Amino acid sequence: MQDLPINSPIGIFDSGVGGLTVFKSIKELLPEENLLYFGDVARVPYGVKSPSLVKKYSFQITNYLVKRGIKALVVACNTSSSTSLEFLKKNFSIPILGVILPAVKEAISKTKDKKIGVIGTRTTIESGAYENLIKSFGKGIKILAKPAPLLVPLVEEGWIEEGVTRIVIRKYLSPIEKWGADTVILGCTHYPLLRKVIEEEFKRIKFVDSSKAVAQSLLKLLKKEKLEGGEGREEFLLTDKPEYYLPLFSFFLGREIKEIKLVKLEELDGQI
Repeated sequence: MQDLPINSPIGIFDSGVGGLTVFKSIKELLPEENLLYFGDVARVPYGVKSPSLVKKYSFQITNYLVKRGIKALVVACNTSSSTSLEFLKKNFSIPILGVILPAVKEAISKTKDKKIGVIGTRTTIESGAYENLIKSFGKGIKILAKPAPLLVPLVEEGWIEEGVTRIVIRKYLSPIEKWGADTVILGCTHYPLLRKVIEEEFKRIKFVDSSKAVAQSLLKLLKKEKLEGGEGREEFLLTDKPEYYLPLFSFFLGREIKEIKLVKLEELDGQI
């Protein structure tokens, strides 16, 4: 890995605004670190796209952020983590973390009946990433994974507590509840923004998202690599209509966000 100042930023990227759940947890645990958030809203959602296209987008964004001088990267997108994480690790020398393994470990520690449900984007579920890791780390545990593709656009639209959102949540999670899962992984960084509503609809299920676990893993990595340091700066980048997303950013982070910068798609010129 090239030598970078310890106050270089940590990159965090997602297909849209869902990764702000990860950003918020990292900010709370590591307030002095400089953070650079990238949301590819011009091409959201990733979850209905082919794995090869998601890999291309993930490579382009990582290449762009590395050129910006990040010292580590958090792939705060389940679809990218499931399709592209190992590929990115092979092609870039900086430390790179995904969001799937931390959630899997937490779910295994929580389940009593050894039945874990997973909801995610179609591409994430079809990748089998959660099922493979659960089978590797939790012997005897049964898994039921279901795609929930409508939840991402509902979150992106800011429809958090609308009636239509509750209907969609019940439609996706009722079969998992009837199957007998006592623990469900919210397998997309957008979904924790709906966690309050989801828990109101399914009170007997324990829900898991990886944001806090990812922050803890990042802290351990920075200590190991001796990369801790910063001034608490933050920068937000989007690939479309930054001014439109200001209210959403402020809502999801619980504080006012005054500036989001535009990155045009033609600036993402990295080729696999």
